Amino acid sequence: MYEIPSQAVTHAGRFHADDVFSTALLRILNPQIQVQRVFQVPEGFSGLAFDIGWGVFDHHQQGAPVRENGVPYAAFGLLWRAFGPRLLEEREARWFDEQFVQPLDLDDNTGCGHPLADAIGTFNPSWDSDETADSCFWRAVAVAQEILDRRLESVRSIQRARTVVEQALANCQDRIVVLERFAPWKGVLAPSPALYVVYPSQRGGYSAQAVPKEESTELKCPFPQAWAGLPTEQLRSCSGLKTLRFCHKNQFLIAADSLEDAVAACRLSIREAGL
Repeated sequence: MYEIPSQAVTHAGRFHADDVFSTALLRILNPQIQVQRVFQVPEGFSGLAFDIGWGVFDHHQQGAPVRENGVPYAAFGLLWRAFGPRLLEEREARWFDEQFVQPLDLDDNTGCGHPLADAIGTFNPSWDSDETADSCFWRAVAVAQEILDRRLESVRSIQRARTVVEQALANCQDRIVVLERFAPWKGVLAPSPALYVVYPSQRGGYSAQAVPKEESTELKCPFPQAWAGLPTEQLRSCSGLKTLRFCHKNQFLIAADSLEDAVAACRLSIREAGL
């Protein structure tokens, strides 16, 4: 297992999302780490070199590592492969690599373009700027670290939600899961028999969502087409539910003032679908 030293170096000059997010990751792992930007790794340097020097955390040399799916590693991916499992559980670390790290690695290796990489690139000083590349680099790192922190916390929140949603699923009735408060639910409910999830709405009352099929955007049981996009009074008349106030035109979401009517809307939908 690699250790995180107190000193690191990366390349100087123009920077990219790869070295910026690599630096942000190292600072999250070790807030005391000192990262220097250099044009050549100092002779006898015993710290961590990344995106420079052709070492284990560089990717510019012949024979640089490539993932099994064909996506080549950049420095960010190589660092995540080594240190990511310290920040997330194994399954989540692998998912994070697929969803967040790999697109940035691919952009750095191929120049294919990526919105976040492009945004980080705009922090470089313009040709006629008096700013130094180093000062701009550290501004970009601060932004990248905030983004990375928030993305990691989002994944951890999903980990915490799993237990809550699994408990609610164990107590569900009629394939309708009721949550005491909203929690990220899709990862648990999509592969389950559940058809709907109901939870308190931030706008007051309750929302209910139709659960999609696993690894698909197709809903297992959409809310009735006859309800889709109706004004509130027409929706209440059509459904017979006094507090139902909204049904999305795409049939995946309803809102009601009462828990009873939110659940009843789900039951009506199941009955109309013949499920």
